[in-house]
Amino acid sequence: MLPYPIERLILDDRIRGVPPGTAGLDSGEIHRKAWHPAKGQMALPVLTLDEPAFITNRDIVMDYVRANGIDIAPHAKTPLSPDLARNLIDAGAWATTVADIRQACVMARAGLGRLILASETCGDNGARRLAEFVSAFPDTSIYVFADSIAGVRALVETWEARRLPPLAVLVDVGSGRSGTRTSAEAESVADAILSSGGRLQLAGVGSYEGNAIQADPAETERAMEELITRIVGAFAYVRRQVGDRSDLILTAGGSLFFELIVSSLAPLVRHDGNARLVLRSGAIFFYDHGICHRFLGSRVRGDMPFNPALRLWADVLSRPEPGLAICGLGMRDVSFDQGFPAVIQLHRDGVPLSQVAPLPGVTKLNDQHCFLAVPESCDIVVGDVVEFGVTHACTSIDRHRVMYGLDSQGYVRHAFPTYFG
Repeated sequence: MLPYPIERLILDDRIRGVPPGTAGLDSGEIHRKAWHPAKGQMALPVLTLDEPAFITNRDIVMDYVRANGIDIAPHAKTPLSPDLARNLIDAGAWATTVADIRQACVMARAGLGRLILASETCGDNGARRLAEFVSAFPDTSIYVFADSIAGVRALVETWEARRLPPLAVLVDVGSGRSGTRTSAEAESVADAILSSGGRLQLAGVGSYEGNAIQADPAETERAMEELITRIVGAFAYVRRQVGDRSDLILTAGGSLFFELIVSSLAPLVRHDGNARLVLRSGAIFFYDHGICHRFLGSRVRGDMPFNPALRLWADVLSRPEPGLAICGLGMRDVSFDQGFPAVIQLHRDGVPLSQVAPLPGVTKLNDQHCFLAVPESCDIVVGDVVEFGVTHACTSIDRHRVMYGLDSQGYVRHAFPTYFG
């Protein structure tokens, strides 16, 4: 099981999952309640984390990182849970990745001391907000991305006015989202950082390859090859500009193409000798029944047996007509941008129904209702509890203030607060 959470909160029945009538419950005492999402006490729908599966996924990734001589800064925007981010650091992660300055504040306040802000900070306003962050958390080391001369100029002017310590900046090489699009643009950004009079430090190259995905796999392969070529070129340029002895980082690798990033860029970093390759995969620690399974299942599952760690649980509310069941789960509770949730298991009176086949499938979601197409042979009745798998971890967790950690028997052991705003 995961260590005892440091983040504590007071639970009451205004929070998803907490039984009606509960008030003033210290989350550190939740393990004493013997709550189980299929046994009727908890207010459904509720999101849970299979802690043994999370630990398995964590250990697979960390073993892979160590075996390849690289580092990882897991993207905290998936769970936005300081406890889980801290657990990954304790397991060997080099840093924590965040998507914006507010997320950086969440992690810095929790004591996470090295951050990668894997996005541009925008213009003058963003530079000033970043300066406020650096001033508020002087013991936190942060790397930021830049993909334009204007963005670099805003940082330089703010850092000069505030007389702050040098800021570590990575040249952002992109595809499909932010990031420089040509080698000439990447080099101009690097030159602007170098011309900052010491206000900024040219610390390496950053990228995100997930938006290179195309509908046609051949087009995806070409886009990835083109992006990696530009990353390699930008890194070589940065190395020439800063000299052989300066430490650099090269960071890329979301959860979907991390093995391609490693096979393409790890040899470059090893040959360099003074650089580290840092993956930023975050969702992979949770896996899922959708996007990760589709893109990773055929490529790495045999050697790296990831397990989906997230579940959503909902009651069957109605059987209004043959072939249809309505559950108390909707778009406010679960992701649907990468497909509908998947039915994993039916439970009745707290017991899994092992002989149900085929299982019902989701056909539609309303705000608070889920429509299931029920096969004629499927025994599903009002009051059953349906266990769902999510198809996109990142856009499921953000709907919940609390994620409940389950032990190997499915009982709630921990309550992990999330900080999505």
